Amino acid sequence: MFFKNLQSEILASAILLLVFLVIRLLLKISIKKIGRKSGINDARIGLISRYTTFTLFLVFLLILAYIFGAELENLTVIFSSVFAVLGVGLFAVWSILSNITSGIIMFFSFPYKVGDKIKIHDKDAPIEAIIEDIRAFQLLLRQDDGDLVTYPNNLILQKAVTLVKKDAIEHFGDMH
Repeated sequence: MFFKNLQSEILASAILLLVFLVIRLLLKISIKKIGRKSGINDARIGLISRYTTFTLFLVFLLILAYIFGAELENLTVIFSSVFAVLGVGLFAVWSILSNITSGIIMFFSFPYKVGDKIKIHDKDAPIEAIIEDIRAFQLLLRQDDGDLVTYPNNLILQKAVTLVKKDAIEHFGDMH
């Protein structure tokens, strides 16, 4: 009797799940193609894939709640309340969000890749190093003397950067 009463909701949920899985697959394939075309390492491709899957899952939950009879007004109140609490809570860690957002932006439009030697024009502490890895929060830069420098993603987008040598990691010596 329970399943008869919810038959249309279960069918709509199954269709929604199928659509979710298809969209998720298409997004993963697209992100992988963009990443490979741009020469981005697999770890960053996986990270961006997880971000998009999480966002898509939140949308899936919202639509699923609507299918099972939640009023649109109630859903907007719940989601706005949750986002308000998250916004206030995350305000304290805004730099972390800024670095994650910068990491996503860098995935799609950063002109340098792992192995390139760059110079960051910072008036206080200029850095010339090889990009060893690009992570969610920071770049890992290896200087000529072997020192490893972590540089926040949000700052790399704010500073002028010069490409010193493309694919310099091959010529770096025994450090790698």
